[in-house]
Amino acid sequence: MRILITGSNGLLGQKIVRQCMGRGIDFCATSKGDNRNPDCPGDRYVDMDITSDSDVFSVFQSYQPTHVIHTAAMTNVDQCELHPEECKLINTAAVDRLFHASKSFNAHFQLLSTDFVFDGLKGDYAESDLVHPLSEYATSKVEAEKILLADESRNWSIARTIIVFGEGHQLSRSNIVLWAVEALRKGDPLNIVDDQFRAPTWADDLAWGCLEICRKNRSGIFHLCGPETISIYDLVCRIAVYLGISTDGINRIQTNTLTQAAKRPAKTGFNLSKSRSQLGYSPQSLEATLAQMKTISNK
Repeated sequence: MRILITGSNGLLGQKIVRQCMGRGIDFCATSKGDNRNPDCPGDRYVDMDITSDSDVFSVFQSYQPTHVIHTAAMTNVDQCELHPEECKLINTAAVDRLFHASKSFNAHFQLLSTDFVFDGLKGDYAESDLVHPLSEYATSKVEAEKILLADESRNWSIARTIIVFGEGHQLSRSNIVLWAVEALRKGDPLNIVDDQFRAPTWADDLAWGCLEICRKNRSGIFHLCGPETISIYDLVCRIAVYLGISTDGINRIQTNTLTQAAKRPAKTGFNLSKSRSQLGYSPQSLEATLAQMKTISNK
């Protein structure tokens, strides 16, 4: 198994690299620009622009992967809403390019997707539920999924996930847990929505699931997220309680009081039955993951 990883400088990409190193799995890590992950050996890293045909072909030709895990994406939902063409270029057109390259080299292609493909009217979504995107970001991911779903080879997988958190090196974006820990320790008053419900996903659990899909040669759609669907407000409160910090400064607000460019689904969360039975996926509780984060345990 030789895995080509896109977005290796991102949080999930770094976790996949780390687990490949620990499990002795051959890999080629790629991102645009320099390698920002000190845990990734320089000889395992290649600068690759996923919007460039020549870059993609050159890397595939050189590395000859058996599997591709595509984590790179434009994930700022509001920026996607404000810049739809850039969003489509990165989140949809690049998937078409990478998937066709994967087929040319007979490599399994895995796309990372999102709970935002759903409208949030029911929650506890199964892989078979119909998608209904509410934003440009969500639409770009649905269109990317359609590229794979229309292909008869079945040499592909889609791993959908929900707000990923964890620690990494020189990340271009923070995540809700790291942001909450920092804000709570500063004692800042926090206004947190209590009408959006998600199943926060520890990046280490997600990386394990992505690799198991490859290792077990599974195809199709898999839902990979945390074990609990809770409100964003409850998430921040549970982090505060874990840290021994009062929740008095955490204020409930409604989504409609925010000035956000993109619409968000109200309640997602995934039914994990398929991933549990076919992959052995068993995500850890929020508190169990917090106990393993150096940001928390070292301070």
